Amino acid sequence: MKKRWWKECVVYQIYPRSFCDSNGDGIGDIKGITSKMDYLKELGIDVIWLSPVYQSPNDDNGYDISDYQAIMEEFGTMEDFDEMLAAAHARGIRLVMDLVVNHTSDEHAWFAESRKSPDNPYRDYYIWRPGKDGGAPNNWGSCFSGSAWEYDGATDMYYLHLFSRKQPDLNWDNPVVRDEVFGMMNWWIDKGVDGFRMDVISLISKPAQFKDGVPGANGYAGFEETANGPHVHEYLQEMRKKVLNRADTITVGECSGVTVEEARKYANSDETELNMVFQFEHMDVDAGEKGKWTDRRADLRDLKAVLTKWQKALEDAAWNSLYWENHDQPRSVSRFGDDGTYRETSAKMLATCLYMMQGTPYIYQGQELGMTNVPFAGIEEFRDIESVNAYHELTGQGVFSEEEMLRYLRCKSRDNARTPFQWSAEENAGFTTGTPWIMVNPNYTKINAEEQRGRETSVFHYFRKLIRLRKENEVIVYGTYDLLLPESEEIYAYTRTLGDEKLLVACNFTAKEVSFDMPEEFLGGEILIGNYEDAEIEKNMKLRPYEAAVVNR
Repeated sequence: MKKRWWKECVVYQIYPRSFCDSNGDGIGDIKGITSKMDYLKELGIDVIWLSPVYQSPNDDNGYDISDYQAIMEEFGTMEDFDEMLAAAHARGIRLVMDLVVNHTSDEHAWFAESRKSPDNPYRDYYIWRPGKDGGAPNNWGSCFSGSAWEYDGATDMYYLHLFSRKQPDLNWDNPVVRDEVFGMMNWWIDKGVDGFRMDVISLISKPAQFKDGVPGANGYAGFEETANGPHVHEYLQEMRKKVLNRADTITVGECSGVTVEEARKYANSDETELNMVFQFEHMDVDAGEKGKWTDRRADLRDLKAVLTKWQKALEDAAWNSLYWENHDQPRSVSRFGDDGTYRETSAKMLATCLYMMQGTPYIYQGQELGMTNVPFAGIEEFRDIESVNAYHELTGQGVFSEEEMLRYLRCKSRDNARTPFQWSAEENAGFTTGTPWIMVNPNYTKINAEEQRGRETSVFHYFRKLIRLRKENEVIVYGTYDLLLPESEEIYAYTRTLGDEKLLVACNFTAKEVSFDMPEEFLGGEILIGNYEDAEIEKNMKLRPYEAAVVNR
């Protein structure tokens, strides 16, 4: 297997709006990120993935971009960005930009021109179609509720938006669009950024024919209808040649609807497209009959089956990315662990379970503290367009009652991950001296970075140790993965093997004590890391609530 720095690194995602506010306006900013660079260095991460900081009207919190080469005024200036990049590089930390090029904002200059007339040179930058039978061109739905088509009266046509109606999709089949995107990417590479996380990149190549899809609970076909389209690999190979090979970049593609077969193409070991992809199968194991909006818990057997499938299918052929949470997912300790009695124990267990696998680990801001989901009181406290739109659509259609939908939002809303980072027990968690743009989780007085940095047994220090172990043990990065006990509903156990080195990872996903039969070959081993200080290797090992142990043979 080829050794690469991006296989050995640990990535930390920053959601700028909620990370640190330097000027008291209640919104996180770039100077705030720069001020916390030593914190990130202390944690031990190698790469920052920065959610969008480009100029944007903020219909979807920066994922609707009106100018790719300007900084959002709320976040600061391009000089602030340059200072932040220099501060990261001075500490040996690389910086990855969030590349959002499936769509732009409808306030982007290209779209302003595109909608003027069918003859405008920019018309073909986007996807316009005439209506059908007095309505939209087909039954595709937007990710954010309703139709994926918006009628524009000026030219009596519809434009496609797989997300908000203020996020029109770019037409990647137009070579001029691709050249515009590649030119912009090269501009950032020349500025010194180290790579790109590519937003919904699997959706950029639309099908040749826009046929109706199978409708879901809301009456529309899923927004992933265009996933893994006919030219997506061709376009990414072109991007590799014209942009990515110009520097030593790291790339990860967010790939809605990706299969392991497709992932082997996107993240192939020949490195002709991307270094790795984000897949979502393990994020769907707790979905319900009507999609993501549910409060059901995942069956551990399903979770193991999905993660194992990806570990084995990409072995020697491609590369995995490892994540439990990000800006689009709720907090993992609330979702897969226990955010009450065993919050710290289960946060450590979840980190051990995932970050001992093969792949590049991604940590989302606050995950290293065991930050939890948020007790939102009512819909008025949510800010996320997906959550607010889904609430009104699904309660309006009678799919869920208001009480049910609020319960599901408290479990699954993206806003659970978007509340301010909890720096200290000071007012507003030390995030801002002003009024935060979204509520602060009230548990910040107990869960915060200042308290955890000062306590050796904290989740923060456990993450530091996990990161250090990955750097010291090649078996954790490059070893093969093999699942044990696939039918256990309580224990997730697997081995990692590289030459003569072998590790055993055993994790209890329950709040009760569970017996674990230690394989013979590990009985004389040592515990490399565990979330209980007094753990001992025994033939019939009693794994305590949410216990994790990594045994080195």
